[in-house]
Amino acid sequence: MSQNTAPPRRQSTDTGSGWASGGTLFAGVLMVVIGILDVLQGIAAIAEDDVYTRVGDYVFKWDLTSWGWIHLILGIVVALAGFGILKGTGWGRVAGITLASLNVIAQFLFLPYHPWWALFSMAISIFVIWALATDDTYGKDTV
Repeated sequence: MSQNTAPPRRQSTDTGSGWASGGTLFAGVLMVVIGILDVLQGIAAIAEDDVYTRVGDYVFKWDLTSWGWIHLILGIVVALAGFGILKGTGWGRVAGITLASLNVIAQFLFLPYHPWWALFSMAISIFVIWALATDDTYGKDTV
């Protein structure tokens, strides 16, 4: 009359933490990659003014060398914030959201020079903002 019963399974109440932490990891990797690509884009714009040509006539017109320095500096800081996100630091998340927002603005202003890359980079930055803003497990120790 003995009955073999297995212990009851514990139901997880946090159904989205795997997706959220995976999205945060992916956001950190994307920030490192976008930062490095921005550095290379900045170096190319600083080295030669004729690397990028204007597509159309836009209201905002800046010197390409200035854009190169902006992309170089922003790229370095974005990559550093990406490393901070990958290490799980508190400042990494705040810096990631802030710098991804700045990258969206910078890429929007860079549309006349490289429209397809600017749109792609803006989409990636918006994903990074979403991933970092929705992960409520970020920076918490999990067992």
